[in-house]
Amino acid sequence: MPTRDYPLEKVRNFGIIAHIDAGKTTTSERVLYYTGSQHKIGEVHDGATTTDWMEQERERGITITAAAITCFWSKTSERLNPDAASPVGTPTKASGKYRFNIIDTPGHIDFTVEVKRSMRVLDGAVVVFDGVAGVEPQSETNWRYADEANVPRVCFINKMDRTGASFEKSYASILDRLTKHAVRMQLPIGAEGDFDGVIDLLTMQAYKFEGEMGSVVTPYEIPENLKAEATKYHNELVEKIVEHDDALMTAYLDGTMPTLEQLKATLRKAVIANKIFPVYTGSALKNKGVQLVLDAVVDFLPSPLDMPPVTGINPKTGDPIQRHADDSEPFCALAFKLQADPFVGQLTFFRVYSGTIEAGSYLYNATTGSKERLGRIVRLQANEREEVKKVYAGEIAAAVGLKDTKTSHTLCDEANPIILEQIKFPEPVISLRIEPKTKADQEKMGMAMKKLADEDPTFRVSTDTETNETLISGMGELHLEILVDRMKREFGVEANVGKPQVAYRETITQAAEAEGKYIKQTGGRGQYGHVRLRLKPLEAVDPDKKISKNVTREDHFEFINSIKGGVVPQEFIGPVEDGVREAMERGFVAGFKMVDISCELYDGSYHDVDSSEIAFKIAASMGFQEAARAAKAVLLEPIMRVEVVTPEKFMGDVTGSLNGKRGQIEGMEERGLARAIKAKVPLSEMFGYTTQLRSMTEGRASFTMEFDHYETVPPNVAATIIAARK
Repeated sequence: MPTRDYPLEKVRNFGIIAHIDAGKTTTSERVLYYTGSQHKIGEVHDGATTTDWMEQERERGITITAAAITCFWSKTSERLNPDAASPVGTPTKASGKYRFNIIDTPGHIDFTVEVKRSMRVLDGAVVVFDGVAGVEPQSETNWRYADEANVPRVCFINKMDRTGASFEKSYASILDRLTKHAVRMQLPIGAEGDFDGVIDLLTMQAYKFEGEMGSVVTPYEIPENLKAEATKYHNELVEKIVEHDDALMTAYLDGTMPTLEQLKATLRKAVIANKIFPVYTGSALKNKGVQLVLDAVVDFLPSPLDMPPVTGINPKTGDPIQRHADDSEPFCALAFKLQADPFVGQLTFFRVYSGTIEAGSYLYNATTGSKERLGRIVRLQANEREEVKKVYAGEIAAAVGLKDTKTSHTLCDEANPIILEQIKFPEPVISLRIEPKTKADQEKMGMAMKKLADEDPTFRVSTDTETNETLISGMGELHLEILVDRMKREFGVEANVGKPQVAYRETITQAAEAEGKYIKQTGGRGQYGHVRLRLKPLEAVDPDKKISKNVTREDHFEFINSIKGGVVPQEFIGPVEDGVREAMERGFVAGFKMVDISCELYDGSYHDVDSSEIAFKIAASMGFQEAARAAKAVLLEPIMRVEVVTPEKFMGDVTGSLNGKRGQIEGMEERGLARAIKAKVPLSEMFGYTTQLRSMTEGRASFTMEFDHYETVPPNVAATIIAARK
């Protein structure tokens, strides 16, 4: 029987998250090297990294899919020779005291789903910032995801060797745009080309990184010219830490300095409670500072034992139940990612919250109610696999051979079922028409799209009911471009792709009532369905009003059953809701899906013999269409939050171009030597903007955009869209 080979308190499950190009993957590669997991550092610019293993990632130099890595680390202080001034070598796997399960996530907004689902299963995160740009748009989005998931964080201001790098400016941007609870743990020694090392403000020790790839960490005295500044910030740090412990605070005010152990223990509690976010600095590319961030992961980020028990629902009773990170509790895990592997088939990544599971045993999928055999379990080193016989509470692993398990499904012990909260994903905002080039490609395309949609919950496939064409929808142009490229390379599907299309929506602007009647006599048994519906915009719904269990605010629709006295029998209520939902799928302003509607079924009638589910479904659909016409339906379009970073001399041209795209400029700020312009712009105006921006700014400006909200389309623009759809 395999046994746990390391204690649970020495496990750290954490992610590396950041805006695109802040240096996440470079940091991950250094982590692999220093932990002894690989003997050569791969560089993003050479296309030779371990975590960016897909061809598309290596060609573009960006991360697309979250990569999972397992490695081992012993703390720098534990590897110091007795003589404190002697250097520290690189640990080997054998000397590893802590097990790290790391997920390197993408920074590009189009692949935001990877960050969102990773946050759900991780216990902590290292947030990487560019030392020149500081906080960037995707840093804010990722920070928000981490806030939602309540994930403790350690910050790492990277790229201190770059021209224009400033620790203080980047630190100020964290305080200003993310959290007031960030606190300096280090100061850089020098900056840009003179960046030479760091000062640890807690231990008041300076560190150099020497030897091959900076693997030798050498402590030395703080340089004289930095002593006063270091002392000032050391005192500030101590004050911020003691605020979180009344006894320490009292002693400190009485003049007793807390010991290093007391400070570390208090800081650890505050970090785990999301009350302090420690800020470190360095340069991953120049091999400076990464080992001390790994020490911070050990010291301050939680083990699975430090996290509160996971809460779910008992599917039999609907009561809330908890599972603790304990091998002796019933097995419970969440599948958070699917990945098609060319060698072993489908991999299902899962996080074990409690209990243990062995390869070859049966799993119960509480979400679907089905059982599946767990063929093999593998631990991942990006795209390399290590087979294991058993996994324990607090671990992240991948299962081979699960057929029906999808993202967000709960796997558990059948005798003790539990359903964990599902991961909620953003809606796609952009669509493409796609068709196979040949008859042979047609069948392959269907299979390829099913596999890709299983892997990526923000990728949707649908059919246009009017033209019978296949539509694929996703989070952005790059997202869909990568998916079409993967279809070609991984599944051998050649396809023709249309122009990108915006995922417009429709909604109603006022309340209305209508009646839907479907009565058909055909000799013998007929059909009879009769409903009265009341529609109103969803915002107008009273949130405190007690409403039926049919409410699903997540998909922007609410169905209220107000039938009294059985005028519509209970068995026909479900079909009425189905009929309304179907009618909403094909809105009638321009045929786009309708959203943000509250529909109340308040009256109707039935026939003892002729009433049927289909009759009520059709009646509801007719009644809904009638009411929606009277409720003044309008078109909605996705509005994107856009940030353009440009040299100052092109600012006028850029703001002019954004205004010309119906954009609203919301602010400007300095970003290093450049200027950042923030605006809200309709997505329909942003197609091809990359090329336009490059030609306008001699190729020197860049932009990022992410979905913000839906807004009513101006009448003149709506008329054009409706005419094109007709």
